[in-house]
Amino acid sequence: QVQLVESGGGSVRPGGSLGLSCIASGSMFIISTMGWYRQAPGKARELVATISPSGTSNYADSVKGRFTISRDNAKNTGYLQMNSLKPEDTAVYYCNVRRSAILNFWGQGTQVTVSS
Repeated sequence: QVQLVESGGGSVRPGGSLGLSCIASGSMFIISTMGWYRQAPGKARELVATISPSGTSNYADSVKGRFTISRDNAKNTGYLQMNSLKPEDTAVYYCNVRRSAILNFWGQGTQVTVSS
């Protein structure tokens, strides 16, 4: 079992920046893909970015060039740096750690609001 605790959400004006963190319990983190997803009101949850255990990253087209995903395996922690934020980035952001279809864990979510 993996427990995930997210932090770093909040409110920011368009063009601003926010950083999210996700701390994982247990030893599975270092061998799992870590990802960030988001869900806006009335919409389905969508992929934002993922990063493999070795550091290979993947981004949704909507955030490429603006968001950066990273991880520190020694600290069991994943990060999402969000720059040049837009109102359409407003959503609840969820941390995910996935080893397999069964070993797939989610954080509680953290709200990000981009508004002037």
